[in-house]
Amino acid sequence: MKRRRIPRYFFERSAVEVSRSILGKYLVASDRSGKIKEGRVVEVEAYVGPHDRASHAYKGKITPRNKAEFLRGGYVYIYLVYGMYWQLNIVTGKKDHPECFLIRAVETEGRAGEASGPGKLCRYFGFDKDFYGEDVGKSPKIWFEDRNEKIFPKNIACSRRVGIDYAGRFWALRKLRFYLKGSSVITKLNKSKF
Repeated sequence: MKRRRIPRYFFERSAVEVSRSILGKYLVASDRSGKIKEGRVVEVEAYVGPHDRASHAYKGKITPRNKAEFLRGGYVYIYLVYGMYWQLNIVTGKKDHPECFLIRAVETEGRAGEASGPGKLCRYFGFDKDFYGEDVGKSPKIWFEDRNEKIFPKNIACSRRVGIDYAGRFWALRKLRFYLKGSSVITKLNKSKF
């Protein structure tokens, strides 16, 4: 199997373009002992900039938590919700235009569903604040690989994002969640977002 690390320029496009393109690619991480974990990306959500009411960068507001979102594409933006669930996002686009995608689920070789849902995914890989700001283009801790798996548009489905009703009807109903049809680990809209 041919494995190629995905370079930074892949992420320097819009969140929607990258979200669709990352499906079928592999998220890979190495822990402190050098042990590798990996999974095939099957579900993501796009957050499309300061006009997106569901984005942490809504209205261009920069905070200590979200400052990584304002970097150019390819950096990790990870944050904690409810004091217990880490959420892994990858920044996309150009510097100072905050867009990103949230990784909701990957398929692993272990038990089905052990990395389905953003919180479970981070627990499986061991992602936490130590990954904040990592550059997936060159980091030894986290990266993506292209293994030449062809994903056709007909294999991609889209729906509204999970758990963002607070953003108002327009943003809550926008179809910015992308997933691979037929994957057994896709999270359901009516299930917990974690």
